[in-house]
Amino acid sequence: MSQPLHTVHVRVNDAATGEPTPVRIRFTDEKGTYYAPFGRLAEFPPKLGLDLGGNLLLNDKRYAYIEGTCEIQLPSGRILIEVHKGPEYETLSEEVLLSPGQMAIRLEIKRWSDLRQEGWYPGDTMVGVISPHAALLEGAAEDVAVVNLLAMQLCGKKTMWMPNLLAFSGQQPALERVGSLVIVNTHNVHHLLGRVTLLNCHRVVYPLRFGQPFELDNWTVGAWCDQCHRKGGLSVWVPEPNLEYGEDHGSFLAGEAPADAVLAKIDALEVNWTWELHPDFADDWYGLLNLGLHLPVVGGSGKRGNEQLLGGWRTYARLQPGEEINYKNWIEAVRAGRTFATKGALLTLTVNGQDPGALINLESPDQTIHVQAGVRRTIPPDRLELIVNGKVVAESNSAGGSQLEIHVSMPVGGWIAAAYWGCEDSQGGFKLLAHTSPVYVQIPGRKPPPDQEAGQKLLNHFDEMLEWVRTQARVENEEQRQRLARVFDSAKEEVTKRLRAGS
Repeated sequence: MSQPLHTVHVRVNDAATGEPTPVRIRFTDEKGTYYAPFGRLAEFPPKLGLDLGGNLLLNDKRYAYIEGTCEIQLPSGRILIEVHKGPEYETLSEEVLLSPGQMAIRLEIKRWSDLRQEGWYPGDTMVGVISPHAALLEGAAEDVAVVNLLAMQLCGKKTMWMPNLLAFSGQQPALERVGSLVIVNTHNVHHLLGRVTLLNCHRVVYPLRFGQPFELDNWTVGAWCDQCHRKGGLSVWVPEPNLEYGEDHGSFLAGEAPADAVLAKIDALEVNWTWELHPDFADDWYGLLNLGLHLPVVGGSGKRGNEQLLGGWRTYARLQPGEEINYKNWIEAVRAGRTFATKGALLTLTVNGQDPGALINLESPDQTIHVQAGVRRTIPPDRLELIVNGKVVAESNSAGGSQLEIHVSMPVGGWIAAAYWGCEDSQGGFKLLAHTSPVYVQIPGRKPPPDQEAGQKLLNHFDEMLEWVRTQARVENEEQRQRLARVFDSAKEEVTKRLRAGS
């Protein structure tokens, strides 16, 4: 016989302040039955964009987002309570013996890390469909300082809709609270040419979408980026699989975005769930760096449904000493490459004491560089890698923690980054959990040789795209076709120039 339910008031305090704090919370009884607080659902739709916000289904477990307090009807007896607040808080697992008539439960959640005190502020570059108010709640509950909520044009079989377009805020927060901002910008899409997120824009950059299924191929991804840059915006390339062939079918070198990266129209590259399916994406990014491109990484969750965790992939960006946390300063930290992208692991890298994004000038090729990399709390099984010019020069997978400290010789300069891998799969492989942006090293009169293989892959891809432009692109006139072709022709010229400079 089931126990009668009675109403309980729950409060979760931040241990540092003693005040209620937004969290993700889960209540279950001894049989595993999930109970939802008032205003949340025990059963809710997992489909993208449907009844989105306040509830989460993650790894077959249901959660509710609360402001720090809630009321809930629970049975007497043993109640299991699980509380989360992002990767820098201890997970709280509490078993409460709830007596009949008990009116209140008081809990406390503690930080184990506070990177904000060191100037590192977490953000999510890819949140869609959810409302600004729901994004603010979930962002605060997952300890995300900067939630980039993106208006986008979504296509159904017969209809299109553009969630959050009227909430566009561009360079100012749409909503904010202590510790969290929500800013609404846009995510612009062509089904083949690629996807870019345009942040810190002074106005909406149209069209939000062109090409199939309804429109002509009469625009360019580079034109979006140019408009974004006119008032200090930041363009982010978002590699994704070709969903026409399934999520497992992916290619990093796809569409127009690689050409725009070569032409310096792209400011940052998003690491997201796609990289877990395609670890070779990291190698392709290394190839671009080995051609002399400066391309930092950010992390984006792709939150668009109740099965996706806001901040699941996130960007940590480091502000300059003394800077206040605001959107402009966070954007400029990303632009400068003072970032790491992570699924939760707190990755560190310093090169001669300097952070990712730094440019280190050495006086002589004989100088060595002091490199320190580590993970503040390991998630075994794991592998920490130190990468120099695309090659792993040191790694650690010790059970006691992943830390590396070595001196590196770079007689021609180049770049250094750190990566953290974990979650060994059934085939013995690892998935990317975190990656820093590079530190760049220069030596007078010397340059690392360009990556000939990476350059040739780019040239081949641009030729394939030019063939598509000539034979398949749907345009109104020849001028539009030539405008699109010029993007790939210009990128071919730039890559060829870089390859010849190293021969």
